[in-house]
Amino acid sequence: MRVLGVDPGLTRCGVGAVDGAPGRPLQLVGAGLIRTAADDDIGARLLALEAELDRWLTRLEPDVVAVERVFSQHNVRTVMGTAQAGAVAIVCAARRGLPVALHTPSEVKAAVTGTGAAGKQQVTQMVSRLLRLSDPPHPADCADALALAICQLWRGSAQRRLAAAVDAAGTRGPR
Repeated sequence: MRVLGVDPGLTRCGVGAVDGAPGRPLQLVGAGLIRTAADDDIGARLLALEAELDRWLTRLEPDVVAVERVFSQHNVRTVMGTAQAGAVAIVCAARRGLPVALHTPSEVKAAVTGTGAAGKQQVTQMVSRLLRLSDPPHPADCADALALAICQLWRGSAQRRLAAAVDAAGTRGPR
């Protein structure tokens, strides 16, 4: 399965794609950073972000898109930009009929490092180790996007199996 992770941001939006499955080695497909100028009009920035995300989706053809779930921060302006960028990623995926998974930063950190309180450096080190990279992904937005993709590969497949088991149990009726 191929997952495109998106670490949303208006000024810096990390993207990273990983191929893999639980119990199999992970493989880096690609990673990068989408930038928009802070002094540009918000509409132009969102359109530029959409165009770049569409290019990534076309080029990498993921099976699913994992986006960081926005959480409450102290800076409302930052939260708004992050939410808007995340919404653009969700719309781009939905337009193509791709499933979208949302993961909180704590879920991603726990999946990749074993603790939801891990720092950015620890996440970057584990992403590098899991993908067998000689150089860590840079900047941190790229490492975060790859961590989102890894989280979805590992947790998403477990969630799908659980949902399938619940559905199967429901079709058999009560015991």
